[in-house]
Amino acid sequence: MQPTATNSSSTTPAVQPSHVSRGPCDFVGGAWIPIEGSTLVSRNPAFPERVVYSGSPKIDHVDPAVKAARKALPAWSALSREKRFAVLNRFASITKQHQSVMADLLCDEIGKVMWEAKQEASILANKVEITLDPSAEGGLRRVTGFDLTLSPTRTGRCVFKPHGVMAVLGPFNFPAHLPNGHIVPALATGNTVVFKPSDKAPAVGQQLVEWFQQALDDEGVKIPGVINLVQGGADVASALVKHEGLDAVAFTGSWGVGRRILEANLDRPGRIIALELGGSNPCVVMPDADLRLATLELARSAFTTTGQRCTCTRRAILHEKIADKVISAVCKMASTLVVGQPRATHPVFMGPINNELSRRAVLDFQTSASKADGEVLVASSAIDTPGSTSKGYFLTPSVIRVERFGRETEDAGRDAGCDTEVFGPLLRISVVKDLDEAIVQSNATKYGLAAAIFTNDEQHAQRYLSEVRAGCINVNTGTAGASSKLPFGGFGISGNHRPAGSFALDYCAAPVACMLEKATTAAIPEGMKFEDSWVK
Repeated sequence: MQPTATNSSSTTPAVQPSHVSRGPCDFVGGAWIPIEGSTLVSRNPAFPERVVYSGSPKIDHVDPAVKAARKALPAWSALSREKRFAVLNRFASITKQHQSVMADLLCDEIGKVMWEAKQEASILANKVEITLDPSAEGGLRRVTGFDLTLSPTRTGRCVFKPHGVMAVLGPFNFPAHLPNGHIVPALATGNTVVFKPSDKAPAVGQQLVEWFQQALDDEGVKIPGVINLVQGGADVASALVKHEGLDAVAFTGSWGVGRRILEANLDRPGRIIALELGGSNPCVVMPDADLRLATLELARSAFTTTGQRCTCTRRAILHEKIADKVISAVCKMASTLVVGQPRATHPVFMGPINNELSRRAVLDFQTSASKADGEVLVASSAIDTPGSTSKGYFLTPSVIRVERFGRETEDAGRDAGCDTEVFGPLLRISVVKDLDEAIVQSNATKYGLAAAIFTNDEQHAQRYLSEVRAGCINVNTGTAGASSKLPFGGFGISGNHRPAGSFALDYCAAPVACMLEKATTAAIPEGMKFEDSWVK
């Protein structure tokens, strides 16, 4: 089947790229520090000639940022919960008021289609609500202290203390939502923060910090250094995660970078490292599934966000009895989904990929898979910017059939690169004879983030839930998408058992045990002698 991209007929956007309210800056100890220059540039992926953000970060800002956060820690952590929560609720209110500002930034800097940019902008406030929810299902109960009676005169008490200074390193695919998911619980529990946004989304990161600081100001909290911003690339990130002044690091991104963070902290076992990494996520479709539901969800999860979600379906595992129907339908959907301008006024499913290197990685993997006996059913290709003479980073989806998913060889076709995360709209498909084989192929990866099965057989669903090794397992819904009311994390090289979502508070506070004694006398243990005169 030959792919045909359905291009938007809209003209170029009438609205110019959004910019942060002040020029490019770092934010250290309550002061905005301009970083004029052009060593760090983010461009509109649909119109790469349009610069969204340009600055020259200073690695020398890392040390004062960490020191500022350290200096602010005693006063911030000493504030009542109610006061810290008031700041976060104010932040939520600000994000609601200015959702369109963030949506514009996400559209222009990341290339998200506008409907999805609006979705991400809208959930910033939701994270505050979920974090501060005191109900049995809320996150707050997980770090709420308690007392219990140990004896008639002794009380046991559990209290939670902040770790201290937390570094947050954000990704580019959800550059507002995902770092927000670390920062909000970190601040709620009394930590201070040094935030380094993705070097592909510096404008989004700066806007977040502006709003957090505005919330502090609006609530009358005059503590410089509660939140700090350092822009930059790998050099700044490396300096930050190795800094001796940190107590915790929260990172969302690739396994390769996560590994380097772990290596940099091998001699710091007491430092909390919370990693949210990638995935090679499988989706199984059984013969008794609702094929309309399964096919729609499979294609949506494979190609949403132009394949740039860590939970995107990378591997479809289809039972042989329904494989031909599902493959045909998925290929038709891949060939006809609307690739277009993020700001198009008519429905567009997929915008540009974020950058040329990512586009090239998709095309190169497709080529290597084809040479290794993978059958390209729908070929991805670079396409011109729809409705414009500009050369944006647009491409069409790819669907590749492989013999099987296995771990026996590094060959990209025969094992379909199960341990390679292709961060783009590329789906690999294998066909199996039964559920046993489907489970084996689902687990044929070092990753373990998300998985899904489509079946109406409760026993099949339960087996899949029990035997597949992943942190997020869905039944009759796709892999892409997660609820912030649930834990979010993975096994294997997808994370290090510190899930985010509603469980993010767990890695932001440490439980401390206390015993409080009221008695004024103490029994003398056997074998010990004591005379009152010794202390008179």
